[in-house]
Amino acid sequence: MSDDPNDPQTDGGTASKPTSEEPQEFAEHPLEWDEPANNNKAPGERKSVSQPAEKFDDRKLVTGQAKYTADYEERFPDLAHAAVVRSEIPHGRVRAIDTTEAEELDGVYAVLTPWSDDVPDAKYTSAGQSYPEPSPWDMNVLNEHVRYIGDPIATVAAEDATTAAAAADAIEVEYEEYDHIVDPEEAFDEDAPQLFADDEVENKIVGHDYSRNRMANIEGEIGDVDAALEREDVHVHETEWETIRQSHAQIEKHTSLAYTDEDDRKVLITSTQVPNHTRRQLAHLFDIPIRDIRVKKPRVGGGFGGKQAMVVEPIPLALSLAVDRPVMYEASRDEEFYAMRSRHPMQVRARTAVTDDGTIEAIDLYALSNTGAYGSHGMTVAGNVGSKPMPLYSKVPSARFEADIVHTNTPQTGAMRGYGAPQGTLALEGHLDEVARDLDLDPIEFRRQHYMEVGDLDEIAGMMGGEGAERRIRSCGLDECIERGKEAIGWDDLEQPAEPHRHRGIGMALSAQGTGVAGDELGAAQIMMNEDGSFHLQVGGVDIGTGADTAFIQIAAEVLGCDEDDIIVKSSDTDNTPFDYGAYASSTTYISGMAVKKAAEDAKERILEWASRMLDEPAENLETRDGEVYSKETGETVTLEDVGYESVYGHDDREHILGKGTHSTEESPPPFAAQFVDVIVDEQTGEFEVNKLVVAVDCGVAINPGMAEGQVEGANHMSFEMAVSEGITVDEQGRAEVSDFDEYGLPSATETPPIESILVETHEPTGPFGAKSVAEVPTNTVPPALSNAIREAVGVRINEMPVTAEKIRAALDEK
Repeated sequence: MSDDPNDPQTDGGTASKPTSEEPQEFAEHPLEWDEPANNNKAPGERKSVSQPAEKFDDRKLVTGQAKYTADYEERFPDLAHAAVVRSEIPHGRVRAIDTTEAEELDGVYAVLTPWSDDVPDAKYTSAGQSYPEPSPWDMNVLNEHVRYIGDPIATVAAEDATTAAAAADAIEVEYEEYDHIVDPEEAFDEDAPQLFADDEVENKIVGHDYSRNRMANIEGEIGDVDAALEREDVHVHETEWETIRQSHAQIEKHTSLAYTDEDDRKVLITSTQVPNHTRRQLAHLFDIPIRDIRVKKPRVGGGFGGKQAMVVEPIPLALSLAVDRPVMYEASRDEEFYAMRSRHPMQVRARTAVTDDGTIEAIDLYALSNTGAYGSHGMTVAGNVGSKPMPLYSKVPSARFEADIVHTNTPQTGAMRGYGAPQGTLALEGHLDEVARDLDLDPIEFRRQHYMEVGDLDEIAGMMGGEGAERRIRSCGLDECIERGKEAIGWDDLEQPAEPHRHRGIGMALSAQGTGVAGDELGAAQIMMNEDGSFHLQVGGVDIGTGADTAFIQIAAEVLGCDEDDIIVKSSDTDNTPFDYGAYASSTTYISGMAVKKAAEDAKERILEWASRMLDEPAENLETRDGEVYSKETGETVTLEDVGYESVYGHDDREHILGKGTHSTEESPPPFAAQFVDVIVDEQTGEFEVNKLVVAVDCGVAINPGMAEGQVEGANHMSFEMAVSEGITVDEQGRAEVSDFDEYGLPSATETPPIESILVETHEPTGPFGAKSVAEVPTNTVPPALSNAIREAVGVRINEMPVTAEKIRAALDEK
């Protein structure tokens, strides 16, 4: 694995050339699209896209000049610090809060409780999603009815963090305790303790039944699954799988600073993936006009979905309104594990109907998802358990998916990289491997017989999305991903260890994801030309450490024909940058990047018009390159600087050259991944050693191959963690048993096997310069591939994550 995954890759790296430069036409496709202009430059013609480029903020990061939210403390000499009092019981009602001792401490400015005037009593969801939110409004800023150990009850503002913490400790809370429930299967029983009364939730979701703690039920089907399962000529296979409660484990904790500016507007500097959604949610919650709220995102030290939510922002804003001064709240590392967000733990059942020759007639998946105390992202994550992995096998005629999303008195769950696809991929890819072994079929050829190809209509994607949600597959590099992955892992040259009790196996798994949410994304950008031929790019897209700002610069530079250094990017400030849905669903390069491309093309059109006057040439004869506009007929040139000065200081029809672009789409092209895991298992002890991880990813055209490779490696490490780490375990009270990184057991660099990432470039005609997503699909595949490798090595199946030596040894004993 690279020492610095963000170091741009040089020529001759692992990225292959696109397999096709021209988009393929499918006249029968029900979804029409226009091929974007200048989208098909051959690799040799590109100057910025697909080329090495230094990450925009690297120098600021390594020199400490980059500013994270907590770094803004020094700019506010009157800053107050916040602390939060959280529930110490899993379920009950707060009957009294004694704040007397806390309020008497020197340096305490305010103590707020659920009954304070400055605390909104409106219901909301913390999920940072589109509007109206596809999550129930079931939360309060501070809670009288508490539903897990960690629910916020009261909050304090004080002169420093130490005083705030002491005041929080001094607050006494009197509870009326209720029965609680931790296990999702038991929570679903009719006699289980009920977390919500119907009148405690607004914006309820389809299939809810709060009398059984069910937040939602979703289902979809194509074909006739039951008929296929009942056929006499098929084998019906059934397996069950279980996943962990995984932490985002980002370095930067949830941090937010709120203040009122000189215009009496409310400003939040906050570590978020969704500035515009957060602004809208705060406006709703505090009954403040959207125009009077500003949300600014500085550098973000990791999000991975954990900051695709308005997790902490209401606390400092409520306190700032109460004390009339800036307030900053920075969660503790302990709070990150028990009071913020995590991946949904799930139980997934997979069934298939398969004929003797290996033809899959039906796939049936059912998921029971533990959404914890609140329903943020609960339905949409569960939906992806089916809608992401199942379409990979688009040639299967019948498919069905159902999920129940259930409340328990455990910490909140939410969005996390992969967003339901890791849980579904484990179940489906592990299941298909087991079916192939039962029928003595080659696991790769078994999959190849059914997986999607260019030209296929993916009807399974429409199974959950409704009529019109089907996708036509316009780019697919699965075959190359598999072949290059097989070669890199040594699939055909497996050598067994010399010791007879140690056995080696290679497992594989496939995965597909999406690129944005079809029909539910929006990105916008604006480019301003300076008189010296440089540009300011304003974009709402959110860089959370991924390098998105760098990709935006490369896309704009490619269109404008200028150097990357001639573009200054400003992003993610709701006052100064255009609207954008935010960084989630692998949409940033595809959606926001296309908005940047359109804005650059708009500006370029004006540049060519001005150059046409200056060169006395028709604009259609002109092109930009290397900071110049040149004539394709005569070779005559003017510089971008010449155009810049002429446009604002010339004598006729002066103009400030601006370019604007907005992009939304009904498309969500899937990236693909082929994962391979090489493992050695000791049959005497169950101990195992992962020798190598190989993951080959079709991401379309890689805008920046080095950054793309870093995304793949980071995602695969997170996937490895999901396979071998215990995650966040909870005790019988639902209390998280993890409080820091040492207890969490995040695999260190020395504990992580070598990761070889392979970029297989295709050309996605609906993406900017052929790009689609890359950041999530490698998150899905290590757990099933590792389970499959162990099955190959010693003949036992581990279907409950994490994989441990104890589970392997127990399975061998049972065998």
